[in-house]
Amino acid sequence: MSSPSATEKTSTTRSTMWHSDGSVILQAQDTQFRVHWSILALNSTFFRDLQGLPQPPGQPTIDGCPVIDLAGDDVADVEYLLKALYSPPFLCQKALPLAVIAAHIRLGRKYDFREVLDLAVERLSFDNPTTLAEYDALPAPYPTRILPYDGIEFDIITLARENAIMSVLPCAYYHLLILHKTVDKLFEGVQRSNGSRASLSLNALRECVSGRDKLMHAQLDQQGSCGWYRFWAPGSDCTNSNGRCAQTRDARLRAYLDSPALRALAGFDPQHEANKQVCSACKHHISQSNADGRRKTWDRLPAFFGLPPWGELKDQP
Repeated sequence: MSSPSATEKTSTTRSTMWHSDGSVILQAQDTQFRVHWSILALNSTFFRDLQGLPQPPGQPTIDGCPVIDLAGDDVADVEYLLKALYSPPFLCQKALPLAVIAAHIRLGRKYDFREVLDLAVERLSFDNPTTLAEYDALPAPYPTRILPYDGIEFDIITLARENAIMSVLPCAYYHLLILHKTVDKLFEGVQRSNGSRASLSLNALRECVSGRDKLMHAQLDQQGSCGWYRFWAPGSDCTNSNGRCAQTRDARLRAYLDSPALRALAGFDPQHEANKQVCSACKHHISQSNADGRRKTWDRLPAFFGLPPWGELKDQP
């Protein structure tokens, strides 16, 4: 076995990801990973092209393997990337930590690990879809494809903005507003379990607070999801001669005014205790009004946060 070259730093640490038959050494900060050119080249056009280049004079080597310095990359990010390449079941888990997804997005894009990148973005997109049908189909609680922790809703927005994954932002903003109902909470952020604080950048906070204000007004417009609180009246097909349908509407409006809440995408539940005295005909009309309002709100959701329309909201490749 040959000894390390003179150019190798003696302070480096050998990672547990060290294959004795590996043909290339990746170095992130002071940690080295011995892996295979074939695995890297199979999954990355960057490393495929790099493998074909002649080694420059003075290229550091270990046991004849070239040492590739991954300048600026975090050790944990590289570990998460290599785990995805060497252990496919790792990517098949129902939920992954956000740190893993973030690493796959950063390094997947930087080194063109296209499949790794696409799978990571898909996890963000699953919980933050671009269609109302997909939003309605989401199981609770949020998120589902990413392991939750206190403050994750803030960190998802930060990750999406930092990496120009714009299509997830409208829904991610809305999720945040549903989970944190006051403006004060948006400004405060949330303390993570390690004592650090999850919060938004100034620009993201501005978009979120402005969107909340617009949505709160829009949901009570005549074409909003809660517009029936103000504008709907029982029709000729109402079967409640005692006025209970109108009384229910008035009660819902009073309850909302006493404690305003964001309900721009909330559906109408005919079986809810507050709606039980509404006749079947009126329930049908209210359901239609609510459904129309939800569709129109969804269509405009990006605009509420100052973003381009859904059709123009593109992710960076």
